[in-house]
Amino acid sequence: MNLILVILTAALVNNVVLSQFYGLCPFLGVSKQLKTAAGMGAAVVFVVTVSSAICALLYNFVLVPFSLEYLKTIVFIVVIAALVQLVEMVLKKMSRGLYVALGVYLPLITTNCCVLGAVLTNVQNEYDFITSVCSGFGASLGFAISIVLMAGVREKIAHNTVTRSFQGMPVVLLSACLMAIAFYGFRGLV
Repeated sequence: MNLILVILTAALVNNVVLSQFYGLCPFLGVSKQLKTAAGMGAAVVFVVTVSSAICALLYNFVLVPFSLEYLKTIVFIVVIAALVQLVEMVLKKMSRGLYVALGVYLPLITTNCCVLGAVLTNVQNEYDFITSVCSGFGASLGFAISIVLMAGVREKIAHNTVTRSFQGMPVVLLSACLMAIAFYGFRGLV
């Protein structure tokens, strides 16, 4: 039950995009179409979950015992970059269309602050291995939920008449604000 609470808290209450404002670049850039948003969400779920596991092991069994905690950011970025390269190679082979649709945003997962933020939050909260993986999965699931919801909203907006002064990015940012307010309501869960 406690691990389910960790996942729900990371995904809904402390949503990396809508409450911590991490990962806004791909959130706004890739959320134009539902298919690409879902692909980006799936890639982030994989990268964050696996990097949370690997980084928890490296931190607890290599960095801490050898008093190398000061290297955590560099080590975590290297792990994340390696995982993103793996995802990029797999997508290039398996789903060329999604690879092209994600474009520059796919390699930018490496520098996506929600990925590094989730891993660093696990260390900061002193989570054990299982809790780190669950927290990383929850954070990435929250990112995926947010980007898919935003893509759905943006596809609906594209078929509606919008006042000239709100066309383009203003209506997208206003929609993101309204989503953040709606996600704020999840704070009552915990």
